[in-house]
Amino acid sequence: MIHKLFTSPINLIVKVGEHVKEEVDKEMYDLEHIQKKLVQLQMMYELEEISEEAYTAQEEELLQRYEIAKKLEMEQWENMTKR
Repeated sequence: MIHKLFTSPINLIVKVGEHVKEEVDKEMYDLEHIQKKLVQLQMMYELEEISEEAYTAQEEELLQRYEIAKKLEMEQWENMTKR
């Protein structure tokens, strides 16, 4: 009983940390989310809301995230089909 009293706050912190990590991963490596961001960025550039320099930098970052997300998706697919 005393053990639970002392470990409960730690377990709660661990669960919150895991949830935050899941949300960050989703934000960073969700293909659909990245595609929406790329379209939004393109529209902002075409409407001249951002400079070409800002557009290029943000596009490069999003494309790198997209490439990583695609690799992760491929790895997950390979792991699922190995069974």
